[in-house]
Amino acid sequence: MLEHSTTIGVSLAGLALTLVLACLTWLASLVRHDVSLVDRTWSLYIAGAGLLYFALLAAPGARGLCMVVLAVAWALRLSLFISWRNWGHGEDRRYREIRARNEPHFALKSLYLVFLLQGVLAWMVSAPFLAGMAAGGPMNGLDAAGLALAAFGIVFEAVGDFQMSRFRADPANRGKVMDQGLWRFTRHPNYFGEACVWWGFWLVAMAGAGWAGAWSAVSPVLMTVLLLQVSGVRLLEKDIAERRPGYREYVLRTNAFIPGRPHRASP
Repeated sequence: MLEHSTTIGVSLAGLALTLVLACLTWLASLVRHDVSLVDRTWSLYIAGAGLLYFALLAAPGARGLCMVVLAVAWALRLSLFISWRNWGHGEDRRYREIRARNEPHFALKSLYLVFLLQGVLAWMVSAPFLAGMAAGGPMNGLDAAGLALAAFGIVFEAVGDFQMSRFRADPANRGKVMDQGLWRFTRHPNYFGEACVWWGFWLVAMAGAGWAGAWSAVSPVLMTVLLLQVSGVRLLEKDIAERRPGYREYVLRTNAFIPGRPHRASP
């Protein structure tokens, strides 16, 4: 286990990196007039912090290497998918609403309202990488369980995204509700998979650091709250029933988050 002062120094270096990356994205957003660029790059902030911890810590070992490999795979997959999905569509409507509420001078305000905030959140989410890599020691069964859960989450999320993309690509499905594949068992398989990723990484951190790494639970707790209550389920479902009439019935028979057997909808 590294000295406390060393761990703090490495952690602050991770914060500095995520904020620098956020500022660079902000500059790109000024050129593109598109604040939603942050969605394409946010996962890279987190993986970047993990790579920095791996480089700065003396001996992150096999645990650190496994965490970095999975983190980079998760980040690149998500960044490329969001970039492909949003290509040519301009600024996402959520950010257009934020822009409208914060004019005039939103270009400057977006630096702290969107980008620096996202940089701080990315740093907080990267906490299990720091805790797990700083701990050292041999890998154990809890490592295997955590890495398996994180890998499962990456695959589950990717499959859900692929199924939804294929559904949306068919013009015959315009206005319809996607309720096939993983979407038959949960209304948000991508969000459920995402939560699994971060609870898995936290288990790996606990495997290395024991209860001394419990503080890194800030990462999966924060991510789960964001997915359920802030930018995920609640925001997405705020008005979707108005745009897709069948969605109300879908809600009655399908779990919001954790997959389960479809319910029989009440009349």
